[in-house]
Amino acid sequence: MPRVSSALSADTVRTNYERIRGELGAGVTIVAAVKYVDLEQLGALAEAGIEVVGENRAQDLEAKHARYGDVFRWHFIGHLQSRKAKTVNELCELCHSLGSESAALRLTIPALVEVNLSGEESKSGIPERELEAFLALYDDVRGLMTMPPETGDPEGSRPYFRRLRELAETNGLKELSMGTSQDYRVAADEGATMVRLGSILYQG
Repeated sequence: MPRVSSALSADTVRTNYERIRGELGAGVTIVAAVKYVDLEQLGALAEAGIEVVGENRAQDLEAKHARYGDVFRWHFIGHLQSRKAKTVNELCELCHSLGSESAALRLTIPALVEVNLSGEESKSGIPERELEAFLALYDDVRGLMTMPPETGDPEGSRPYFRRLRELAETNGLKELSMGTSQDYRVAADEGATMVRLGSILYQG
């Protein structure tokens, strides 16, 4: 996704946000992905009624939180490096991307474990076969997150979302962070409780 234009419209974001909330219902939290939204643009998201934002980079999280603090609820949705855990602990209510033992030793907030269901080396997260053992490392796991392989067909994501839901159910976990602008409807179909949306919120 390219960096969002400086002409980001609060009216456009509000229209998109309200439409998608209507589609998904009250049981699914929309996390606005702000990796490509500049600091100056976040005001438009606040004006549009966005409640939860997700940042990928700890450095950007610090800068944006310093300006907008209590305006939003803050989630961390990018790859979590253990040395950045302190920042995430201080500023976020939830981390979507716990995926290493070193990060688990330093994180202190509620977390979702990122599971790499596709086996792609380019993706973060733990292999499915290691999930049960990994869950024992952290006391406050609320659920699971995954990123399926890129595909032009949203239906291609369905098997990965379904498997994540099965793993959550097996392990007694309630939260499922899955689905982005391309496949959020399929994710909701398969039980997502959170979807991470970017471009579909911002484009007219």
